[in-house]
Amino acid sequence: MTIDPTQMTWLNPPPFAETKDGALHVRSGEKTDFWQGTYYGFHRDSGHFLHRLRKGDFTAELRFSGDYRELYDQAGMMVRADATHWMKTGIEYTDGAMHLSVVVTNGNSDWSAFRVDHEFREMSLRVTRNGDALFIQYRTDAMETWHMARLAWFAPSYEEVAVGPVFCSPQRAGFEAVFHDFTVTDPLSRDIH
Repeated sequence: MTIDPTQMTWLNPPPFAETKDGALHVRSGEKTDFWQGTYYGFHRDSGHFLHRLRKGDFTAELRFSGDYRELYDQAGMMVRADATHWMKTGIEYTDGAMHLSVVVTNGNSDWSAFRVDHEFREMSLRVTRNGDALFIQYRTDAMETWHMARLAWFAPSYEEVAVGPVFCSPQRAGFEAVFHDFTVTDPLSRDIH
């Protein structure tokens, strides 16, 4: 399903966002990021996040691409309860390569990342919320099946959360990404194998 920004809400609107040929084309502002404390010591809540609200359990899927060039350029999906309770996952540019990245923040942020070991143009993400867990999967346009990235704890006390595309450029302005489609449905399954 194509992304319709008029049916969603921006947290920190970007300087440029345009729907063209059924996709959302975006460009980041100066030194935008989401992070809370750990290791680096800073607290940032300035990234660009286009979302809709969802109660209870769900499966969200997103397909996107980006022009990753500078350290920490990133695009993907966020599930957010508030400024200190959220998860973001997607592609992040670090060590000169694209990495599948997951940051889970419950007061403080943690970060896991691994290099995607093949060429691809588009990444797809699938995040399923089941009770106290977020099951995070990924698939590139060169892969036929979904692969597990992480199973993360997420407080079930947050009945309603915001979910949708997210992008940031902590070192610069002008990172460009394209969000091709986004859906939120009832949970597909509890199976992780």
